[in-house]
Amino acid sequence: MTGAHAPSDHRTPSFVRPERLRPGDTVAAVCLSSGFVTQVPSRFAAGVRQVRDTFGLNVVAAPNALRGPEFLYEHPEARADDLHWALTNPDVRGVFSVIGGDDSVRLLPYLDLALIGAHPKVFMGFSDTTVTLLAFLRAGVAAFYGPALLTDLAENGGVRPFVARAVRRALFDAEPFALEASPDVSEESTDWGDAALQEVPRTFVPSRGWSWLQGERRAEGHLVGGCMEVLDMLVGTPGWPEPDLWNGAVLCLETSEDVPPPAQVGYWLRNYGAQGLLGRLSGLMFARPRGYTPETTAAVHGWIARVLREFGREDLPVVAGVDFGHTSPQLVLPFGSRAELDPARRAVRVLEPGVR
Repeated sequence: MTGAHAPSDHRTPSFVRPERLRPGDTVAAVCLSSGFVTQVPSRFAAGVRQVRDTFGLNVVAAPNALRGPEFLYEHPEARADDLHWALTNPDVRGVFSVIGGDDSVRLLPYLDLALIGAHPKVFMGFSDTTVTLLAFLRAGVAAFYGPALLTDLAENGGVRPFVARAVRRALFDAEPFALEASPDVSEESTDWGDAALQEVPRTFVPSRGWSWLQGERRAEGHLVGGCMEVLDMLVGTPGWPEPDLWNGAVLCLETSEDVPPPAQVGYWLRNYGAQGLLGRLSGLMFARPRGYTPETTAAVHGWIARVLREFGREDLPVVAGVDFGHTSPQLVLPFGSRAELDPARRAVRVLEPGVR
């Protein structure tokens, strides 16, 4: 590789790792996007209970988290205040997002990157939480793309072993670990407002596994990325990372339950190419898309290969169908940690832990 296709030509960033979680620790539940949680109190209670029973963690709601959808919509500064409260509270050891939404971009004027950098703690979420996860990386702090309190942590019938293992490896164990493919998946929807259904497990079906789309050589780089719809909202804002954040990165991308058409995924990738970001990458991981048929999934994979070819990145290792984002069960990706993509072994390994 030469020129823009050589990530080693650029300075790669480094990140402070937060202290690992331990049983008995307290984590704060924050609503940085939507106040929807107050409409499903039994689901919230299940998440709190299952996090305690599975991981030994105590969950406390941040001061504004349960004030309802209208208040949190009208007061994005209160959502940011909750994050700052959790980070500066000595009794709180970590922060879990309760649920996503669609307007975390409105937090940007209120997020204090200096405060985030001065108080590194475990922070986990996905979807619209992409905004705040990238704020952590911009502040030089590793963060975690993983389940929210109302999703896999409040799974019907209890946290699934696959998810529990993923959370422990990423947040509790300061050791390298391999990412694994889930043997089964579920897109079954249940009524989160019906407490009786909470104890009824969903139906899971065999997974089609991961697909290695291209690339032959082993590659490694720090993990970064998020939900493509949210990343699109960030382009051109102060929340869009500086180019150095992408240097040598393994870019992790997923789509939401909005089910964007395959061509739209391609258009977003073209934007990254036009910015010069694709030329900076070491690898690409694309999540299992929710709500897609096998045919539309194949079309998305075709668009990925097409755009990478347009920008001269036929060399880039790409693995798709990975279990993160809007899929269930869900892995935890330690953004900021270095990971290895090995197409020959069809393996992904996190080379350095996200916690210390």
